[in-house]
Parts: sequence; C-alpha cells; structure tokens
Amino acid sequence: MPDIVLSTLNAKYIHAAFGLRYLMANLGELQSHATLLEFDINLRPLDIAEALLAQNPKIIGLGIYIWSVAPTTELVATLKRLRPEVKIILGGPEVSYETEQQRIVELADHVITGEADLKFAEVCRQLLNADNSVLPKIIPAPLPEFSQLALPYALYDEQDLAHRVVYVEASRGCPFTCEFCLSSLDIPVRAVALPVFLGEMQKLLDRGLKQFKFVDRTFNLNINTSKAILEFFLERHQPGNFYHFEMIPDRLPEALREVIAKFPPGTLQFEVGVQTFNPEVGKLISRKQDETRLAENFHFLRAQTGVHIHADLIAGLPGENVESFAAGFDRLVSLRPQEIQVGILKRLRGTPIVRHDAEWQMVYNPNPPYEILQTKLIDFSTMQRLRRFARYWDLIGNSGNLVEATPLIWRGVEPVAATPPTASLTPSEHSPVSAVAAAGTAARHSPFAEFMRLSDWLHARTRRTDSIALMRLMELLFEFLTRERRAAPKPVAEILWRDYQRGGRRDKPEFLKEFLENAEPLSVRKPGPTLKRQSRHSSKTSQPVACAPARNR
Repeated sequence: MPDIVLSTLNAKYIHAAFGLRYLMANLGELQSHATLLEFDINLRPLDIAEALLAQNPKIIGLGIYIWSVAPTTELVATLKRLRPEVKIILGGPEVSYETEQQRIVELADHVITGEADLKFAEVCRQLLNADNSVLPKIIPAPLPEFSQLALPYALYDEQDLAHRVVYVEASRGCPFTCEFCLSSLDIPVRAVALPVFLGEMQKLLDRGLKQFKFVDRTFNLNINTSKAILEFFLERHQPGNFYHFEMIPDRLPEALREVIAKFPPGTLQFEVGVQTFNPEVGKLISRKQDETRLAENFHFLRAQTGVHIHADLIAGLPGENVESFAAGFDRLVSLRPQEIQVGILKRLRGTPIVRHDAEWQMVYNPNPPYEILQTKLIDFSTMQRLRRFARYWDLIGNSGNLVEATPLIWRGVEPVAATPPTASLTPSEHSPVSAVAAAGTAARHSPFAEFMRLSDWLHARTRRTDSIALMRLMELLFEFLTRERRAAPKPVAEILWRDYQRGGRRDKPEFLKEFLENAEPLSVRKPGPTLKRQSRHSSKTSQPVACAPARNR
C-alpha cells in the first residue's frame, strides 16, 4: 500500500491532471511509495473517499481548482470523519489565496500555496518522519526554476496518450497584469530550456501522442522560442496531429507568420484572449492591446492560414455596459474567428479585480465559479440574459453544428445559384462569421442584438439552456427564422439540412422534408483527421450560401 496518494477531481475524465504529475515526478525517493488516483466531479464524494481510503495511505494530497472545490470540501470532511489520522495536504490555485475564508482549508491539515512542485515532497518527508512539530498549516512554496524540476511527461500512460487531453508547457508566468487573471499576480515568466523541452516533446511523439495542449499563458511572448517550437512540430507533423496554443492577439510578427502558414489546415488552434474592445475598460483592468495589430493578425490568420481561432470575450467587466459589450461582440464577429467564447467575469481568488468592487458596484456569486451577478452598469436581469446568450451561442455559433445557419439569425437569407468552391476559399469558409464577411460591411443588423433576440425567444420557449438535442435545436431555429424573422422556409430548410449532413448524417429531418423535395445532398469533402468540433467548422461544401439582410416584420 502506498504511503502517499495524489488525487484531484477533474472537470471531465478526458482531462489528465498536469499538476499532479508534476508533484509525482518531483517526489524523488518517495515516488515508489506514492500513487496517483484521478476522479471527476461527476462522481460522488463518498465513493471517492472509499477509493482513496482503500489505499490505506498516511498522506493524501489533493489539487483544488475552481471547478472542484465544492465537492472536494465534502470529500475532505468525509475523509477526516472516517480517518482523522490521515494527513490531508491541499494545493492548487483555489487554495493559494484567501485561505482564511475557506471551509476546506479549515478541514485540512496543511495547505501549500503557490507552485508546490518541490515543496510537496519536502512536507511529505517531514510528515512521514514524524517531524511535523514545526509545520504550519499554511505553507508558502517558493517559485521553482525549471532547472530544479523533473518534468512529468513520462507519467502520462498509454491510455492518457490515446484518449485524454495531454497538457504540456514550455513556460510559466505572464508579464501582463490583466486584473481578472491569476497570472497577473507578479509571477515572473520562466521557461524550460528549449533543448530539454523539445527532447520531451520528441519522446511524446515517439510514443504516439497526436494532440498537444500547451498551457503557456503567453506562447508567442518570446518569438524565437515559439518559432522554434512550431518549426519542431512542423518538421515532424503527421496526419492527425493537433496543437493548441494560447496566444497574445496583437503579437504575430512575420517570422512567426511564415511558420504558421505552413501548417496543414485544421492542425493549429489558437486561443486568443481579446476580452474587451473598450479602451477605457482595458485601462481600468490594466490590460493593453494594439487593436490595429489585433485586426491585422485576425485577417492574416483567416485569409492565409488554416488556423482554428477560439477568441475570448468577457461580459461584466468593470466600466463596461451592455452597449459596449455588444459593440465588441459585433466587432469580433466581423474579424471572423471560428469560435467566440463569451465568458462571464469570474472573481478568481487573489486577483486584483476586487479593487473595483465599490466604485462599480460589483456583486459576485459567493459560490464557485464566482461569476458576476450584477454591476453598476448591468443589472441582474440583464446579466442573466447575457449568461443565457453565452450558453446558446456556444450551442449554436461555436459547436460547428450550424455553421451556415448561424449567420441567418442576423443576416437573413435568399437563395442563390450554386457556385463551386474555388482555390481561394479558406478552410473555414462556412464558419458563422465567415458567411457574414461574405456580404461585406453592408450588414444592417447587429449580430449581438439579433442573437440576443433569439436567446430570449429560446429561453421563453424551452426554459432551459442545456440538454437540448441537436434535432430539437434545429427545429427551434427553423421556427424562429421562418416565423419570427419571416424568412422563406425553403432556403432555410436547405441550409439547415446542409449543416445537418456535415455531421455525417444523410437522412432528412421530418420537420424539413416538405421543403427538401428537390434538394441535392451535400457534397462534403471529408475533412482531415482533426477534432470533431474544429472539423465541422472547416468542412467545405459545393454550395456556398449568400446572405442578405433579414426581412423584418
């Protein structure tokens, strides 16, 4: 039986716990006396406690995150009732700040704040040697340098490599000071020595890993390093490989562009944090970005590469009203990312965003994930509408299931003669925002306003924002477009059917059949091996849609 059990509750099974593997890799001589057990938040804390105690450990180390703190609090309470002699050590971002306010901290024996890669082993040695008389409850961990750390990649097993999201990092920290983000807390940027890092990536490639998710907060901060990493993967690229990076939106010099453009379509995904287009709001939250360069970079990525762009926008920031957020959303739509993640502001523990609470009357939910409930400029009712907007946008605009139909919400539709695709079409010509761009700048309707109209209508019709089957969602969208927007049923039906077929389906939905008598099946060029959501955004058809202003009642 192991003396030490490392564990956490992941958001989903598919996510492999990166932090736990770092702790295990750096246990030194204790590694042979330790085991790693992962669970997810859908399991009952009582059953997790049973599995942990079945190992008969002396120490249980738990990683605590915003998504797991509530069930893990219940878990720790159960563990201490059943086996009070077992030492519980907590770590992770959720318990690294404001520790005195947290029930889970009160229940645990020790909490290591900060990056615990090395400190955890040190604490375990003291506890196992019964030398715990001087161990405080709260134990700050000094920031380690990568040269001190054993890297954890060998601890991903074959199941992880084949079936789970595998995380890697070339650096930690962030030089920017955005007040809503934990990376703003004076954490310096530290990088793994490039030859060492690339050597570890080669080992993962040799073991058959196809999907790499980088957790670096600013991958394109050091251009020479990011260029070298991209070139490394490009030289070794195989069909089915996929690479995810978090990028600064206004930093994409020519040296980096040249490498990015060489990757096959659908193999790179960039998560780009735009967050706000309002310069006054940006100033309030200590965030700077060059919006001219940002726009140029988006245009380059969409016109000259096959990169899948996942762009982030935050609702509820101090100083931003609905009109400002709406303008930012519309502007982001015009830049044509394949996905727009509409996030609701969260008050992460320890972040300086709280300095605006009084002036901007920021009211947050006290329970995880601590989302904003209302502000001086956005009341609770409106914030609830924005929350529903975000959820419905994810189901409709981001999922890739309705790539042609989404723009009809604000543009309307009129049938056009079939036009064969040309070589100049980008790999994502039918993303929701691509179809808008095809109509130029003549849009008469705000995407935000029109989608909010749909969002309000959907909520009134369904009273729910989740567990809506695709067929039901399509039927509701057809009803909205043809009845509320007065669009002609036949072209809407044809577009919805084309979207439906992109998922590999060939049947005609019952509610569309009467409008599809002469409709030709979709000719879809099979996408390359990539993630399903991204491939739906990038599928090509033989019938591009033209959009026209909607006919209002």
